[in-house]
Amino acid sequence: MDTLPTVWFCAVAVLWVGYLFLEGFDLGVGMHMKLFARGEGERRVLLNTIGPVWDGNEVWLLTAGGATFAAFPRWYASLFSALYLPLTLALVALIFRAVSIEYRGKVHSDRWRAAWDWALSLGSAVAAFCVGAMLALTTTGLPLDANGDRVGGPFAWLTWYAVLGGVAVVAFSLVHGLAFIALKTDGGIRARAHRAFVRWLPLAILPLVAWVIAVQLCTGAWWSWLLAVVAAVAALTAWMLARRGSEGRAFIGLALTLAAGAAAIFSAVYPVVLPSTLDPANSLTVTSASSSDYTLGLMTVVALIGLPLVLAYQTWTYWVFRRRLSVDSIPTAHSVVPATLVRLVTGKQA
Repeated sequence: MDTLPTVWFCAVAVLWVGYLFLEGFDLGVGMHMKLFARGEGERRVLLNTIGPVWDGNEVWLLTAGGATFAAFPRWYASLFSALYLPLTLALVALIFRAVSIEYRGKVHSDRWRAAWDWALSLGSAVAAFCVGAMLALTTTGLPLDANGDRVGGPFAWLTWYAVLGGVAVVAFSLVHGLAFIALKTDGGIRARAHRAFVRWLPLAILPLVAWVIAVQLCTGAWWSWLLAVVAAVAALTAWMLARRGSEGRAFIGLALTLAAGAAAIFSAVYPVVLPSTLDPANSLTVTSASSSDYTLGLMTVVALIGLPLVLAYQTWTYWVFRRRLSVDSIPTAHSVVPATLVRLVTGKQA
């Protein structure tokens, strides 16, 4: 076994799990701007729950992509070139999402806010679906030839596995968002989010269960099946804890569900990093797709120095903004008119 390629395969898997966990509730809250929130007050509460952390959570996506590029350049080249269309859609959706968060409060207009709410909600849904589809294809395979190039047209990636992975991430993000809303809010929003989480978790987790089982049936080993069982137990525990009102522990249980489920998938496909559906001989492995030992060694040193700092900073951010929010916490929206701007800048009446 090649130690450094295996270490970085695990590191890339951890980065993707970190992204799905942290960005998962971001995307879920974004979708719930239209699905869950009732009125402008509740939408502002939801937006403020993710306001201090959403951009930091997206860093995990960039880090996962960058780590794949540096540690496994052939994996990166084959995967991203074969999935240009869903990757582009995901990036455009994330751009719409980011702009909507920053711009929705710039104009005091119901029409303006409604338009950006739709951009945020749909952008979150499209991004979650595309990321899920890409990850599902990473673990179930693409039509790759001997050079690692995709065979087929621009929609050759759109398989039932891609749809399953996309639906799995969308559904998980929705219930993950509900769990986060219940954890970060108070009052009527908290009670409704708690009830919705308990009600929908058993149904929303099914696509993820189907994805895990599909991979296990194809390439699973006893240890990956064991991890799948751990994921199922964690999901059941999260649901039971939520029913008892233990929102924090239920949130942690959902995190364990995601971590164990992802570990079951990645360990089942190891040492393959990108299977070929045309010929198993064309599949990319941790050995054939990895960079040199020197590159991986240097990356390991940098990661050991930088990763603890990033984790410490992000943990501190969540600690600072740990308080619950309610509609009463949000100040009344106001409009800044040109005359006010002139007075602020010049100190004189317009």
